[in-house]
Amino acid sequence: MRTRLISVRIGSTLAGLLLALSTTALVGASQASAATGVAAVAEALKEGPVYVDPRAEAQLPKAEADALAKKIKDAGKPVFVAVLPATAEFPADKVLSAVRAETGITGLYAIRLGDGFNAAADRAVMPANAVGNLTDAVKVGAPDASTQLDNFVDQALTQVKGGAPASWGSTGADGGAPVGGLITLGAVAAIGGGGAYALVRRNRKKKEETRREAIERLSVVVDEDITAFGEELDRLDFHPGEPGADDAMRKDYEQGLDSYEKAKQIMASVRYPEEVKGVTQALEDGRYALASLDARRQGRPVPERRSPCFFDPRHGPSTEDAAWAPAGGAARTVPVCTADAVRLRDGLDPAVRTVDTASGPRPYYDAGPAYGPWAGGYFGGGILPGLLMGTMLGSMMSTPAYAADFGGGGFEGGDVSGADFNPSDFGGGDFGGGGGFDGGGGFDGGAASSRPPRGRQACLMAEMSKVSFTLSLTITPPASSAAFHVRPQSERRISADPSKPTRSLP
Repeated sequence: MRTRLISVRIGSTLAGLLLALSTTALVGASQASAATGVAAVAEALKEGPVYVDPRAEAQLPKAEADALAKKIKDAGKPVFVAVLPATAEFPADKVLSAVRAETGITGLYAIRLGDGFNAAADRAVMPANAVGNLTDAVKVGAPDASTQLDNFVDQALTQVKGGAPASWGSTGADGGAPVGGLITLGAVAAIGGGGAYALVRRNRKKKEETRREAIERLSVVVDEDITAFGEELDRLDFHPGEPGADDAMRKDYEQGLDSYEKAKQIMASVRYPEEVKGVTQALEDGRYALASLDARRQGRPVPERRSPCFFDPRHGPSTEDAAWAPAGGAARTVPVCTADAVRLRDGLDPAVRTVDTASGPRPYYDAGPAYGPWAGGYFGGGILPGLLMGTMLGSMMSTPAYAADFGGGGFEGGDVSGADFNPSDFGGGDFGGGGGFDGGGGFDGGAASSRPPRGRQACLMAEMSKVSFTLSLTITPPASSAAFHVRPQSERRISADPSKPTRSLP
């Protein structure tokens, strides 16, 4: 009798959910057909990654739009693309944030508006400076819409975090949750969370092992980088009060010391591989400061601020660009130091940074995706994929598995964030100039609308909130912290005297 009662309840619950979902889907479809302007763009992007306004179809024909959408879907990334006419209903200074707010899904949004182009992303998905760099890069030469959007998507898919929204795989959606996702979630809740719990726990364990292994591999190269930086400080042997020292030299030295300490502090607290990027960014800043200090002391011009040497960032800032091709790969231009430039001109191999792998020492760019965050801090997300094109790291960065989210709070890519969207967390390239939209001024305005649910939709959302709550209690284990170990200074291959880098300024 007890079993029969449970079966009846499960059946009635599912029937109620399906009835409510059917009604909601029909209402959503009716609303979508009547939508215009930004609302029409948003409704379309909830169902697929690419939208082309009928008035702009000449810029991106249907076949090319479908191919672009397939590429994004296959990668499973929250990248949204719209091709729109430059009309009053799409104001250049607000269209990006308006489309993001109306869509209500965390992600990277790119819009071709007339002949202009711009993009912006939620901070959890892609940093604003990376979006800006990528946007500027694809504007060069004022390419046609198809070429520009294809180039943008190819580069973006290697950098964007998170996953595609579930609504892209459903037949319809209301203003919020996807129908397919709600049916699946309701069925899981009704049948029981035992299988889901085991699956989630297994996936989390695998994810944790991958995260820990990546940190262990990164710790070796980062420890070497920090040690090498300390050795460079020692080599310069600068004293703030020495004869000939001026304020500019002292400022460079102070910047070098600050970068050294910052790198060590960040590394000591690293819990996720992507956080290593902050360490190498600090070291890159410090390397330039030390190069400037060295030039001032020797009476040479202060060097131009350039990316580090591609072959080994420990060589310091690059001095020129040179053509280079990896084994079996296409030639590309990379930033190189003076010594490596001479080697290349003489037909010799550059002094490439190698790391330990299961098959022996390999160049860092042929050692797997774990070194992506390390390289990203030195070279920046905007130019890194181009530098690594044709290498193992470059190939892995172009797959959905690269840059997997190892944890963290907040909305991730593909999440329906709704009214939690904050326009200040949504940024990228600047408007105006360089082929961008006219109208100037950053990402103004735009807060996500949150229409209160009514009728069956309200009942459905109330029911699903209970389901979500039950599942969260069932399948979410306590957060674990990964211990991170940096070898003590005494165990390093080369040890820098800690007393010198910490000299205080007068």
